[in-house]
Amino acid sequence: MKQAIRSMIFVVASLVVAGPVPVFAQTTKPSPVQPSIPNVQEFDKQLSQAQENMKLMQEQMEKIRQTQDSQARQKLLQDHWATMQSNMQLMHGMWGASGGAGCCMRGSAMGPGMMMDGPMMGWGHMGGYYSKLTPEQQKQRQYMTDQYMPMQQFMMDHMMQHNQWMWQSR
Repeated sequence: MKQAIRSMIFVVASLVVAGPVPVFAQTTKPSPVQPSIPNVQEFDKQLSQAQENMKLMQEQMEKIRQTQDSQARQKLLQDHWATMQSNMQLMHGMWGASGGAGCCMRGSAMGPGMMMDGPMMGWGHMGGYYSKLTPEQQKQRQYMTDQYMPMQQFMMDHMMQHNQWMWQSR
């Protein structure tokens, strides 16, 4: 059972990361991306909305835990899944047009938010990006990352809880 859940999480995470376009479709080298100025005000606005969604997800999960009726639980699980999907889309857009750390090949054959360094994926090209940021921009990026990482953990925790309840409801 644990292996099945791990496999499902791996598949879902792979689909989220890979996007709809296969890696082998890339035929041209990506153009270098210029660093964008972090928009902390817009990030904070979306952060607030994401936090509201996370409160709702927590309330939904609590209702799922408390209900004894399997049909009611299924409806609650559907609602939780919809809220979770909505929040994932919101979080995906939180970094703005720069995507992630401002480095990524948006809309390339790699898929949204994917990075490439030669034939292997990696972070090797990031030094050039960060060296072009001012100290203030670096602080802003760090602030945004510090806010974002706990939300990612929350979302993963909820995905696992959701899957656990789905398996128990069968």
